[in-house]
Amino acid sequence: MKDIYVTRASMPSLEEYVEEIKDIWDTHWMTNSGIKSLMLEEELKKLLQADQLSLFVNGHLALELLVQAMNLSGEVITTPYTFASTTHAIVRNNLTPVFCDIKPDDFTMDADKIEALITDKTTAILPVHVYGNVCEVEKIQKIADAYDLKVIYDAAHVFGVTYKGDSISKYGDASMYSFHATKVFNTIEGGCACYKDEKVGYKLEQLKNFGIQCQTVVDGVGANAKMNEFQAAMGLCNMKYLQKNIQHRQKIVELYNDLLGDVEGITLNKIQEDVQSNFSYYPIVVYPEYYGATRNQLANFLDEQGIHPRKYFYPITSSFDCYHNQFDPFQTPVALKMSKRVLTLPLYADLSLQDVERICQLIKQFGKSMRAGSSNKITIDNSI
Repeated sequence: MKDIYVTRASMPSLEEYVEEIKDIWDTHWMTNSGIKSLMLEEELKKLLQADQLSLFVNGHLALELLVQAMNLSGEVITTPYTFASTTHAIVRNNLTPVFCDIKPDDFTMDADKIEALITDKTTAILPVHVYGNVCEVEKIQKIADAYDLKVIYDAAHVFGVTYKGDSISKYGDASMYSFHATKVFNTIEGGCACYKDEKVGYKLEQLKNFGIQCQTVVDGVGANAKMNEFQAAMGLCNMKYLQKNIQHRQKIVELYNDLLGDVEGITLNKIQEDVQSNFSYYPIVVYPEYYGATRNQLANFLDEQGIHPRKYFYPITSSFDCYHNQFDPFQTPVALKMSKRVLTLPLYADLSLQDVERICQLIKQFGKSMRAGSSNKITIDNSI
């Protein structure tokens, strides 16, 4: 029996991808805004309802250079319950992240706690849409408007998601999407930035291509963050199967919900009102005092069965070794607690429903056996 991992890249057939890249051998145009990149850009604009969009070699550089293009200073309010990229993008721009706690039901930034964190040094808010869940975009925008702050969304998890019928890219000043191999839609690696201000777009194009405007004009100091044609070709192929893949992901999520909904000590991801999800991840929260085992014990048990979930996100970024003694993780107690209790279960486009049934059966059996075993002592981890 093959091992089952938390995610698996969606890919077209080899024949289809080869057909898509054939003309690259004719043109020898492999990067620098070739025809594939331009075609993908136009398709993404339609899907994401974005008038202005820029492709990048990966999502992290899209975010890091987007923050730089905004010309921010001082402090940026963000969340520690996220992938390393979010916090690193702030710090690598010589800005100070100020961490806001999250809501326990959908894991997104708690908008009611933002205002207390604003100082005269605050220039932006960088919330993160998590697991396909959407932040409190209206509340966040109201706060941003009141204090004249920029809003940049880390939208790595919400590609194709809509709120009240509108793409998530409609909210805030800008959004970053990741097209990493593990995402709902991938270009192998890759990402894009959607933005409202044309000046930001000009700066992004400058930053991602060494500051080069033409052969004789280099008017900025930039990086190299351009998407290449082979990545774009993979995106063009994968775009054809996006809706089909999301539909299968939905069936998987519905089956998980049906089979795990009544398991003692496990709570499931909240279904948000007015949100059309992309079903990108399937997090469960394990409450050991009721389930009979800790999140880590369950993860270890599943690993032994050839099923490899992920403690996603653990640890929270404010407790990373590279930020030792710079931040206090206990100032975001909900994020800290969730990081020790959330387990993301396998979810990808070609995961079989039979495998989902097996995973759920194992989770039920393990909890039941642990509750029955009086010799099994549960230790709650109260450390960072």
